[in-house]
Amino acid sequence: MATPPTARRPDALTLEVVDLIGSVVARYHDEYEEAAAEHALTGAQAKLLGLLSLDPLPMRKLAHKLKCEPSNVTGIVDRLESRGLVERRSDPNDRRVKLAAATAEGRRVARDLRESLSFAREPLAGLSEGERLALRDLLQRMLES
Repeated sequence: MATPPTARRPDALTLEVVDLIGSVVARYHDEYEEAAAEHALTGAQAKLLGLLSLDPLPMRKLAHKLKCEPSNVTGIVDRLESRGLVERRSDPNDRRVKLAAATAEGRRVARDLRESLSFAREPLAGLSEGERLALRDLLQRMLES
């Protein structure tokens, strides 16, 4: 019978890094919520608008990316559509599929949101290009694991 592997306890440095990542994520979310509120948006509406500002997406894919039920996405798209920030389109590859797409105004609002997030941008500007590249590469490695 195989012996189960013993779980290694994280070292103090790893725990400190994990706590710092958690603090960065919390501050980012707080600032994002504040920026969204300045545009009379909820955090979920702002996130959906940010995704759609890159490319039109099917509702199911939006639900997957936002980690919520498709019916929730429908409600969010309805509210954004009523404000002229999002529109529904038929998918040119499959007319049975509806895409949600940001309007020109929606893309402008999404850009304003991104540009207003100074929490990460200002400290990152204080790092050299080499430090920013190293940080980017390390974060990418973490996400690939």
